[in-house]
Amino acid sequence: MNTDFFKDRTVAVTGAAGFIGSHLTEALLAAGARVKALTRYNSKSDTGWLAATAPHPALTIIAGDIRDPFMVDRLVDGCDTIFHLAALIGIPFSYTAPQSYVETNINGTLNILEAARRHKTRLTLLTSTSEVYGTALRVPIDEEHPLQAQSPYSASKISADMLGNSYHCAFGLPVTIVRPFNTFGPRQSLRAVIPTIIAQALQSRCVKLGDTRPVRDFNFVTDTAAGFMAAARYAPGRAEVYNLATGSARTIGETADLIADLVGSRIEIVHDASRDRPADSEVMRLLGNAEKARRDLGWQPAVDFRTGLQKTVEWVRKNLQTYADAASFKS
Repeated sequence: MNTDFFKDRTVAVTGAAGFIGSHLTEALLAAGARVKALTRYNSKSDTGWLAATAPHPALTIIAGDIRDPFMVDRLVDGCDTIFHLAALIGIPFSYTAPQSYVETNINGTLNILEAARRHKTRLTLLTSTSEVYGTALRVPIDEEHPLQAQSPYSASKISADMLGNSYHCAFGLPVTIVRPFNTFGPRQSLRAVIPTIIAQALQSRCVKLGDTRPVRDFNFVTDTAAGFMAAARYAPGRAEVYNLATGSARTIGETADLIADLVGSRIEIVHDASRDRPADSEVMRLLGNAEKARRDLGWQPAVDFRTGLQKTVEWVRKNLQTYADAASFKS
């Protein structure tokens, strides 16, 4: 593996202030890259999770909106690689405001692809999601598994993936699609189940959850960031899709039991029907096959699930004020 690959390369990271984006930005800076980090503009000039990293001599934070093609064009200008992570990701909100997912996840990706094509960017990495596979028809899920849109969110991500593939086929644009299975770790918001469980378990013996039967394959966030960087180094000159998965999975209920053990608390899981997805929209089983990433990219998970959970518990405990509304928040 070429550890100096990113040294002095200029890269763009969209969604850089978010959970995975901030970890990826830190890893790229540590590898010597010059990072143009796109954060969503807000009147408070809030740079999200990048606040702990900035100022950094190789980091340029750009406030804007992925839906603005002119701003995206300026972002991409001069970049060797684009890591496109900006998206609306909350599945429940996609039932309420599906058009916003089309505008951000599909049109935003179109803006990135057009800018990359115009500036002849070496490689564009698009962030997909294991949700595009829907409930597994076979396991473990490899990259050839059929795509099933079981929520407006997953439909928007499938569409973005197909746009990326079409730009490679039609225009020869170098595109790689990375499909992380369920990423977790420090900084994750309450829209995800693991911080929701941890925050509630630290504040109460009563943990409110929706359906505890779904099965998930959980990646620790530093492993996901390493997978993005490995995919960027490889750049085979053809459109490729890579799963980032551990190859092991557990139910939400089993995950809650393990968290209770790590927190050192006996908890009671209370079913909250308001947290359930519509029956046909719930993805019941996600278990990934990342053999292709291991073979082509030399990537495999380095952090086991229990260790990753322990790191996450410790972080949430230190930042519990961030999760004050854990019991009422509908993830």
